[in-house]
Amino acid sequence: MDFAQLINEARKGRPVKTHSGLVEPGDIFVALPGTRFNGARFIPDALEKGASWVIADYSEIDRFPGKKILGHEDPALALGELARALYNTDRLKLAIIGITGTNGKTTTSYLLEHILQSSGFKTGTIGTVNYRWADKVIEASMTTPDCLRLHEMLSLMDKDGVEMVIMEVSSHALAQDRVAGIDFDAGVFTNLSQDHLDFHEDMQKYFQAKSKLFLSPQRKESFKAVINADDEHGRILLKSISGAISFGFRESGSVKLKGRLLQNDRTGITMECLYRDKKWIINSQLTGRHNGSNLLAAQGAALSLGLDPEHFVCLEASGQTPGRLEKVENECNLDIYVDYAHTPDALKNVCHSLKSLDFDRLIVLFGCGGNRDKSKRPLMGMAVASLSDVVFLTSDNPRDEEPIDIIEDIRPGLNGCRKLIIEPDRRKAIEMAVNFMKPGDALLVAGKGHETYQEVKGIKSPFKDVQELKNALNAVLK
Repeated sequence: MDFAQLINEARKGRPVKTHSGLVEPGDIFVALPGTRFNGARFIPDALEKGASWVIADYSEIDRFPGKKILGHEDPALALGELARALYNTDRLKLAIIGITGTNGKTTTSYLLEHILQSSGFKTGTIGTVNYRWADKVIEASMTTPDCLRLHEMLSLMDKDGVEMVIMEVSSHALAQDRVAGIDFDAGVFTNLSQDHLDFHEDMQKYFQAKSKLFLSPQRKESFKAVINADDEHGRILLKSISGAISFGFRESGSVKLKGRLLQNDRTGITMECLYRDKKWIINSQLTGRHNGSNLLAAQGAALSLGLDPEHFVCLEASGQTPGRLEKVENECNLDIYVDYAHTPDALKNVCHSLKSLDFDRLIVLFGCGGNRDKSKRPLMGMAVASLSDVVFLTSDNPRDEEPIDIIEDIRPGLNGCRKLIIEPDRRKAIEMAVNFMKPGDALLVAGKGHETYQEVKGIKSPFKDVQELKNALNAVLK
């Protein structure tokens, strides 16, 4: 049996598994090199459960003489090929648009979804908030699902008549080849700033992971790239890609889709856009220069798919993206916003956006996640220290760490902060911040955004910033 024959077996419906505990007699088991555990450890278990064949790194073959172990130079890529055959994702009728970058993926995906749906396309979206298409909404366990789940979902979307799939593609997914075997029609690069260095080790490796979406030798010849020319890493990427749609606010003649903010206030954005010989104005309820960039990214993606600027008037009614500078409406006449910002750059951008709206005071409540890159913690503090008038420092998802230890890691970056209030209990901190507010202030609750839980010592308990704020506001009304 060679690998080509195994692909034929998968095409005929032979199941493929990556979890030995799920293996049934006759299945193909792929031993993936994981970040915590190497799947090769579970080859004996898969064989005992009746796996017909095992795909593993060549180095594993000698460990199992006489067994049906097929060596492969990259088991993760092999899984992608098997998944394509099993779910027929090499024969999809739909188009797939991948969006990657540190910040802005979710907002850009919602904006592009709105443009495509308003233009009459049936869409499917895979991202941080959820996976949705037709009448289905599935809670997202991770931004980009594992390879087998991803291929299965694309197959289901295709059967349900979806024409355009918008997929947020995380750096973890790219580094681990979770999108192996998927033919992207277009890719969007939003920006790159420090994040996930606990996984990628340094910025160069982080950038290399993001670049795989655009530089993969397996990509379609017709692949269209949409790249942020305002970002230094985007400009590096543009040097390696011909025919890309570059976007941004730069005056450079090399920028193909140019934006110019005409208005940016509490009511939203008015932006002039120029592409080739066409000029148009868009209005949006979103606010902030960073959202201007997201609007350009979504339009660039739509242009790459053949849509015209006439389709973009719909952005006026695109609405809010869950947990992305989401305003919490209330009867207390208080301006409160929830945002997912959990990187220094994202937090700085959203603080700048609110600061520019001339509130009396900017109050920021935030923390940092546990078991993640510790080097960004003081940088998160620095991002708000010079822009906020009051900071409530609290917990985020502490995971296995003590909240107070995370807070102490953040504090050096808050030197010079005008007023600092520390409360490790996030629920109490939200209550305190709401009671501290006065009309004319703006409160930003940052870090968790759309999330519906808080993770402490391995336990995820229900917790949603928007709901906690509403509870605190109701208490004020009483």
